[in-house]
Amino acid sequence: MTVTAAAPDRLYFTGDDEADRLLVSDPLALLIGFALDQQVPVQKAFSGPMELKRRIGHLDPQRIADLDAEQLADVFRQRPALHRYPAAMAGRVQALCAYVVREYDGRAERVWTEATDGRDLRARLKALPSFGDMKVRSMLGILSKRYALQLPGLDKVAPKHPTLGDVDSPEALQEYQAAKRAHKAEMRAAEAAKK
Repeated sequence: MTVTAAAPDRLYFTGDDEADRLLVSDPLALLIGFALDQQVPVQKAFSGPMELKRRIGHLDPQRIADLDAEQLADVFRQRPALHRYPAAMAGRVQALCAYVVREYDGRAERVWTEATDGRDLRARLKALPSFGDMKVRSMLGILSKRYALQLPGLDKVAPKHPTLGDVDSPEALQEYQAAKRAHKAEMRAAEAAKK
């Protein structure tokens, strides 16, 4: 079963129109953005795929997987660094690309377009290198809300809480980030109260 989704013209994650459009025109760019979305602002993480493409001239998963690991780490280290942990994130991106090549013949969109139902999609996302529960939930939110992906049972696994899938404008990104900061502060306060 092949599933179609209506990709939006952009995702409002970076503040840079070209980078925001790349996230939807190249499915691997979206996955790379998620791989980089750790301990940096959303804008920095999701700008990473465009900057990586500028530096190496492509986002071909086979070519990225085949690059010498140290050479890719050097690309990530170039100023400004693509991430605050450039070598580690270069390794994660390379592992993600190798997985996409091995499991999906280099076609990242097959992760969701070939899913049979919501549970299958969740399992496919969770199997991606560097995709933990939070990233899986956000990706489910994006696919169900921004891409209008239709899959049996997707509503059962899609998050009910706000995620990046709810971001449909620059203002919505600011609201999402403010809510996320407030939620993290509440969690830290609750943990501190337990001590």
